[in-house]
Amino acid sequence: MLLGAVTYNVIKDWDLDTILTKLPPLGFEAVELRTTHKHGVEISLSKEEREKVKARFAGSKLRLLSYGTTCEYHSADNAVRRKHIDETMKWIDLAHDTGAWGVKVRPNGFAKELGPEKTVQMIGESLRECGAYGARMGVEIWLEVHGRETQVPTVAAAIMRATKHPNVGLCWNSNPTDVVNGSVKQSFDLLRPWIKSCHINELAGPYPYRELFSLLKASKYDRYTLCEAQESKEPERFLRWYRALWSELNR
Repeated sequence: MLLGAVTYNVIKDWDLDTILTKLPPLGFEAVELRTTHKHGVEISLSKEEREKVKARFAGSKLRLLSYGTTCEYHSADNAVRRKHIDETMKWIDLAHDTGAWGVKVRPNGFAKELGPEKTVQMIGESLRECGAYGARMGVEIWLEVHGRETQVPTVAAAIMRATKHPNVGLCWNSNPTDVVNGSVKQSFDLLRPWIKSCHINELAGPYPYRELFSLLKASKYDRYTLCEAQESKEPERFLRWYRALWSELNR
């Protein structure tokens, strides 16, 4: 496993120069750039600006791993959902142009007008379309296990079964709903076939991270775990401590 960071929330105020120069010496190997943060790498970039971003990462020790978007597909309004699908494709284009591996999207609940089953099917259909486009561009789609109802592991699994596309997977999100009787094994075993990325948060908190790390390693997970912890007034000091604790959990 490798350690990376999401710009949400610890480094949301770092510009791209700061991210590129500070993260590698702190022991971080990749970054997921969350939309609207100070780094400024957005779908509005021109072709020339995208080439510059790609070159800057290529010349650094930090991998541009993914883009953290707010695209979601649970609206009962077809026009709204279409807008999110089209925006996802723009993020896929950006990922392709800048050399990123994936685009992170999310569910955010059930459409009240449709109910759980129809919403799950609708999200799956939307993800399949995005996944097919991403496959043509060499970019994976990672669905964050997110949303009040949709973060429940059984629902996330149902969405993946409805999607049925090899280019679409899950971003484990370290939610309280993962934990059953103090353990994440049941949830992990259910979702592991689709896990392509992993968000981790407060490593010193109550979430059973030692067990999660053991499960990830035992399943031969060889991708990134991404720090998505709360904001710190001393981000460099916090990230240095975070790397040390991550290394201990990963021993």
